[in-house]
Formats: sequence, structure tokens, C-alpha cells
Amino acid sequence: MKPLRYSINVTLDGCVHHEAGLAPDEESMRYWTAEMERADAVLFGRTTYEMMESAWRLPATGTWPDWMREWEIPFAEAIDRTKKYVVSSTLSAVDWNAELVGDDLAATVRRLKEEPGEGLSVGGVTLPRALADLGLIDEYVFVVQPLVAGHGPTLLAGLRERLQLELVDRHEFRSGVVALHYRPTSSSST
Repeated sequence: MKPLRYSINVTLDGCVHHEAGLAPDEESMRYWTAEMERADAVLFGRTTYEMMESAWRLPATGTWPDWMREWEIPFAEAIDRTKKYVVSSTLSAVDWNAELVGDDLAATVRRLKEEPGEGLSVGGVTLPRALADLGLIDEYVFVVQPLVAGHGPTLLAGLRERLQLELVDRHEFRSGVVALHYRPTSSSST
């Protein structure tokens, strides 16, 4: 069974708002590109899907926008081509190599995990909490930003039960950012 990985930037005080951390640099973008490339597909809630699509979808012109730096293009290309599954009760259709997830989130994710491949990725705030509550997340990658936001949505806020995690890898960036890779211990997995 392939793993479902939850990867997100988080500040020292747990804020996961997309604008709360440090601006990406070349090193962090290489890291996120590698994370995206090892995902057979990504799961997004509506908000994250729309935010990522507006930033990283290849325009109809076939040319990346002028604001995009050369070292951001590999990430843009990786996410643009990756299969996406969108969980939404308000969208009636999606595109950008995406499909809507039906009413039974748990059954859909279990089915996707049983398909051959390297792994699935999930991003965002609300959807990962729901998946964690269902015991469906196999790996957590927290890219810890060396700052305190002081406000904003926090990591897995409202989780029903405590998660016991074990550190399996860490990567330190020159910027002071640290990527921490965890797996649930046997006592917290279902």
C-alpha cells in the first residue's frame, strides 16, 4: 500500500497560513519540487486547489508568467502535470488534471492508496485534519519556518485524538528552515 504524506510549511507557533513563513528560495523550491515529484497524485480541498491552481497552472499561452523565477519553474512543471483529487462540496467540476472526490472520502483515499505507485500527497489545512482523524495519513512532513506568526490557522487544529509521531528524517536548510519527517507510531495508527 502506498503512503499518504501530509507536507506543509509551519511556523514555530504552529501557523500554517501560506503567507506566514519565509519566502521560498532556490533551496526550498528544490525540496518542494522533489516532494511533488515523488507523489503519484495530490489531494486538495477546494481552497488549496484553487490557490495552487491560480499560482502554478501553466497558462493557456504555454509560457510561464514573468513573475515566476527560473528556479520556480521545475516545481510549477511538477505540480502542473501531477494528478489531483479535489474534495469539495461546493465545486461541481474541476480541471487542471483533476477530478472531484465523491462523498465517501475514506473509501476513496483507501482505494487510491491501494493503487500501484510511490505515494500520495495531501496539502492544506482542513482536509489533512479530516484524513488524520480517519487514521489515513502515513507520513507527516513539517517544514518548520524560524519565525513566530502570532496569528492564523494552526497545524491540525481540532484534531480529535492526539497523534504520537516518530522522527524518521530531518533536513536543515541554509535559511534556518528545518524539514522534519515523521511517521505515526504503532500506538497512534489505525
